[in-house]
Amino acid sequence: MERTIEIKRDLREERRQAAEAFRQSMALKKTYVVRLLSSPGAGKTTLLQKTAAHLGREYRVGILVGDVETERDAQRLAPFAPSHQITTGGACHLELPLIERALPKLGAEPFDFLFVEDIGNLICPASHDLGEHVRVVLLSATEGDDKPGKYPKAFRSSNVVVITKTDLLPYVPFSVENAIQDALAIQPQLKFFNVCALNDEGIAAWCASLVAARHELLAKSPSP
Repeated sequence: MERTIEIKRDLREERRQAAEAFRQSMALKKTYVVRLLSSPGAGKTTLLQKTAAHLGREYRVGILVGDVETERDAQRLAPFAPSHQITTGGACHLELPLIERALPKLGAEPFDFLFVEDIGNLICPASHDLGEHVRVVLLSATEGDDKPGKYPKAFRSSNVVVITKTDLLPYVPFSVENAIQDALAIQPQLKFFNVCALNDEGIAAWCASLVAARHELLAKSPSP
């Protein structure tokens, strides 16, 4: 005999509440969560290397990195900050339970900054809230300045755009002005930073913005 059991659950709302609870718990620990997403090869890991080296002089930094396979990114980042690789085995994005399970592997010490590098693509990660305080999308000069219009959700759901590999601007058909205008048409509140991580151009300004944003978060958060 077959029976149909109707379960009325709003899974999307449950995920939203879980992400918000994680975000608040991190704020109470004075941890500012920064999530990076981009297409493959835009420079997320290199940016994190320079960011961790810069912020690590004064702040405690932890890094979680997502990839389909290998632990290469975590190995690259380990000299700069406690790092742990999350491998999905095929899934195209990270989800909050993966973050929660991986976080203790960074160590018991609370961090001032927790960076989460999502898997490289501009589609799937844009639809998932991982409990971050700020979502940063990277756009490299080698990709073309039309990416915001072609992948609008990634830019609409983000707070910051970092334009990377700016040392290549003289050699590629990429207009920073066009990219910014395209992105602002989608999300008028976006903030922009131009960086070349290889020569540290723009890294200090980028890191200063993160420090200021963390101070602003702590000023608004109740004490534990």
